[in-house]
Amino acid sequence: MKKAVLLPVFVVFGLFVFAGYATVKGETPGEYKDSTITTQVFGIIANDPDAQYFKIDVKTMQGDVELQGFVDNRETEDRLVVKIKQIRGVKSVNSLLRLQ
Repeated sequence: MKKAVLLPVFVVFGLFVFAGYATVKGETPGEYKDSTITTQVFGIIANDPDAQYFKIDVKTMQGDVELQGFVDNRETEDRLVVKIKQIRGVKSVNSLLRLQ
């Protein structure tokens, strides 16, 4: 139960840290780094009622997101992919998720 409460708190904290880092690095608000995208993807996974308890690894390279790990059904996978594609800066999503 504590994990379910603490994970979203850490995700939100991470977003603030990366937002501050972008300001320090001199990036414009329209530029999105891979680390920011990855943080947002983890937020989507943490808030999904079916995916939050599964081990899902996220790799982002120049806006291309790759998911590896497990889900319990294809509907969960499809829902995650649709939401991730809506993140600003995401060019593509390659899902290598497997059913568990």
